[in-house]
Amino acid sequence: MNDSFKFSQGLLTIGDLAERTGVAPATLRMWEQRHGFPVPERLPSGHRRYRETDVPVVSEVLRRREDGTRLDVAIDRAVAQVRAEAEPAAASVYAELRRRHPALQAHRLRKDTLKALSWAIEDEFCARATRPHLFGAFQRAEFWRPARSRWRELARVARSAFVLVDEPGGGGGDGLTEVALAPESPMRREWVVVCDSTELPAALSAWELPGQDDVRDGDRLFESVWTVDPVAVRDAARVCARTAQGAGAAEAAPVLFDLAGPAPGGVADLASVTTLFNRVVAYVDAATPPRRS
Repeated sequence: MNDSFKFSQGLLTIGDLAERTGVAPATLRMWEQRHGFPVPERLPSGHRRYRETDVPVVSEVLRRREDGTRLDVAIDRAVAQVRAEAEPAAASVYAELRRRHPALQAHRLRKDTLKALSWAIEDEFCARATRPHLFGAFQRAEFWRPARSRWRELARVARSAFVLVDEPGGGGGDGLTEVALAPESPMRREWVVVCDSTELPAALSAWELPGQDDVRDGDRLFESVWTVDPVAVRDAARVCARTAQGAGAAEAAPVLFDLAGPAPGGVADLASVTTLFNRVVAYVDAATPPRRS
């Protein structure tokens, strides 16, 4: 058995790849020449050989091209998607944000303050963004039920909307997908609001500190981070979408395709951030009873 034969075992010829994907060999060569994709291995004879993992990537590029995406963009997003799927799936939005974005400053917030911040993000970002992907994590059903009608309204203007909770029970509807978190999921201890959009990205994630069984609900403490950085927001959205897919939500698969590419270039403007801050202050002030003299 010669070395060329041993080297090529388990690999695909350009004809094989063309047959499996429906992309002509001449087109594959053109993609490689102009865009450096797909990257073949070379036999000592100079012939191209491809791996099985190249098949779904080329197929995804073709799908995106058929949807009207420019070729170079389609390639970048398809490759990014495969890389993202190859990474270990993060089980926690909070942990992922702290790992990937260590510059984000964590703050210890009471639940009442966290609720005000969440409402402000929903009002100023989720409700005003153009066709965003929305994600919310509410821990337990008792916390989710009062917010259900609010999130159903948000879902009407969103491209997708997912709610992660221990026992959904609401059946979704109006574009809203309710996802049951597994008993062992770390996100059962998390509070999350994510708005992945081009012009108004925002993400809030808070991890409940343990040992608060005897604390009044509104006084429970959370380690919290929030951001309007589109890259960090996209990372948070991917964790939520993967969690939803892992929990069996079929609606999450096309969303993961959308989130596979690089984050959009838009950044929330200063006016939007200022309005967000002002609304947080208003909510907190309204929820704080006046002191008696």
